[in-house]
Amino acid sequence: MYEYISGTLAELSPTYAVVEAAGVGYYIHISLQTFSAIEGQEQARLYVHFVVREDAQILYGFATRQERELFRLLISVSGVGGNTARMILSTYSTSELRNIISTGNAVLLKNVKGLGLKTAQKIIVELNGKMIDLGLEAKAVKPAEDVDNEVFNETVAALVMLGFQKGASEKVVKALLKDEPSISVEDAVRQVLRRM
Repeated sequence: MYEYISGTLAELSPTYAVVEAAGVGYYIHISLQTFSAIEGQEQARLYVHFVVREDAQILYGFATRQERELFRLLISVSGVGGNTARMILSTYSTSELRNIISTGNAVLLKNVKGLGLKTAQKIIVELNGKMIDLGLEAKAVKPAEDVDNEVFNETVAALVMLGFQKGASEKVVKALLKDEPSISVEDAVRQVLRRM
């Protein structure tokens, strides 16, 4: 019904955003991916998925169409609701999720809070072929635009070895390398340790 909602970002948290458009404030459930994409902005355009139930009308919002399509694929799997799909997209980036599904790594997928092994296996079986339709199979995993991949990979690997979560480490390293693209691995690790 709705393609997107565009307007002033009146309120933002890691789980929801309030976007004011034409005098109406829309409460929109978001993933951490979307939160990271729109954080710090005054204006936002969120591609929405509208759910109408007997007891509620819910808007889910996404920074990109691709994330929304992936959300729709996830909720098409029996046993996966909107909140579970949002939790999956908050735990793994689009490219990480593509890798998990294409390699059949149900054990890694079940690390998502509230997701059991059987549901994780069902997601992998049902979505494996559908990822190609999204154009996700053809895309290589890119840590970030204009980022030295070697420094990025080595810094993340070092942080993981130190016991930090991979997803959280990647986000912090991406932000650091945007600010300081020519930083060395050792300096990057030191800077990230100060930020985490």
